[in-house]
Amino acid sequence: MVPSSLSAISPAAVSSEAERIFALQRAAVAERGVPTYEERIAALDALLGLIQAHRRALVETVSADFGNRARAETELGELMPLTNAIKHVRRHLKQWMKPQRRGVGLAFQPAHAQVVYQPLGVVGVLAPWNYPILLTLGPIVDALAAGNRVMLKPSELTPRTSALLKSLLANIFPEDRVGLVAGGAEVAAQFSALGFDHLLFTGSTRVGREVMAAAAPHLTPVTLELGGKSPVVLCRDYSLAKAAKTIAIGKLFNAGQTCVAPDYVLVPADLLDAFAKAFIAATSELYPTLSGNADYSSIIGDRHYQRLAAMVDEARAAGARVMERTDPGALAERKFPPTVLIGAPEDTTVMREEIFGPILPIVPYHDLDQAIQWINARPKPLALYCFSTDPAHVERVLVHTSSGGVTVNGTVLHVAQADLPFGGVGESGIGAYHGREGFVRLSHARAILKLGRFNMADRIAAPYGRLTELTTRLLLGRRRIGPQPDAETLPVS
Repeated sequence: MVPSSLSAISPAAVSSEAERIFALQRAAVAERGVPTYEERIAALDALLGLIQAHRRALVETVSADFGNRARAETELGELMPLTNAIKHVRRHLKQWMKPQRRGVGLAFQPAHAQVVYQPLGVVGVLAPWNYPILLTLGPIVDALAAGNRVMLKPSELTPRTSALLKSLLANIFPEDRVGLVAGGAEVAAQFSALGFDHLLFTGSTRVGREVMAAAAPHLTPVTLELGGKSPVVLCRDYSLAKAAKTIAIGKLFNAGQTCVAPDYVLVPADLLDAFAKAFIAATSELYPTLSGNADYSSIIGDRHYQRLAAMVDEARAAGARVMERTDPGALAERKFPPTVLIGAPEDTTVMREEIFGPILPIVPYHDLDQAIQWINARPKPLALYCFSTDPAHVERVLVHTSSGGVTVNGTVLHVAQADLPFGGVGESGIGAYHGREGFVRLSHARAILKLGRFNMADRIAAPYGRLTELTTRLLLGRRRIGPQPDAETLPVS
């Protein structure tokens, strides 16, 4: 994801590129004011044109950064939701920008109150590597719609994609509108410490804390889209085979390198083995082979591959049963085999940390309350999935748990809806964007009160007299405030 650490880095060692672009954008905010509706639409159209004109280059470049990334996964998981988001915002932006009329209290009449959404100014975006197009350009959609200028810092783990995006964006936007800064941890540290009007970060919870700390000296508001362990609750009434395939689709998309991928599955105890076998069978149906299969994506790098392997080895040594696909040629292509873990102890890494790969722990439960208690005993997840045809079961899970988002009888798909907010809660994030929520998140809701010509507000002032008394009696009620009863005379509940 974004660099492993942002701390203990000397600013003197960092180039001034980020500061230079930041100064340009700050000056542009001061000199040019609030972009018009037409200017915002033109910017969104330019972004849409970039995606459409360079679709093939974007797909091929992402694949090169991964070693192999399925074409369909880049198109379905990045380009399609990005395109839909732009089209959705274009349809609704005029309405969102309209001032909203609000009520005025009787004592302040005649007057007119409204809320006007204004740009914040300069918005910073720290993007991760797992969806390097969507999670870099996606926040731009909301930021430009809200009238902001944007600075981007993509992940150093996808350098080809970062270079391509920098070149393409420079062709359609001046740096004082959209600027991209490439580099490693030292650049990310400097970037986070700039005095942005808003900073949006997508990545791990641990680095999210560092980003928030770096933003604190400027009181920069943050949106943190983090991760965590997104659970699946499989209820007994749902088709086991159908659930296994649906979960496998969500888990193995991008080889599990998705922040909302199903992290573990809670299964009725007596169905545990049957589900494990059904899941492995579903992976074979989806991906008959691993090596040489362009549909099965590689792990981003050797370090991340070794991290996944260490998780499995630790769980196995701790007594977990391991079911995995075998393919001798997969390692050379950094393709991690779909793996099921049964009985992994709670203190193992795979049960404590976000997996971010095609490893699926299965946890047995005896009744739905126990499954709910298991989820609630852990940090709030970014996503939650429930499989049941019984509305009462679904409602019970939704009412008694908390998560950033939910898909019922499916996985991941809620994130692709342009009209739904996306964001975490608790340790899985702060704030939400996408659609109207993104427009509002990256705007300032400015309260404006305009007093009428014959407004008497200035008459209710010191020295207070009859008019003030009449006004307060009218608004607070005619009943005089008398002595209060003694405590011992009050009724006891």
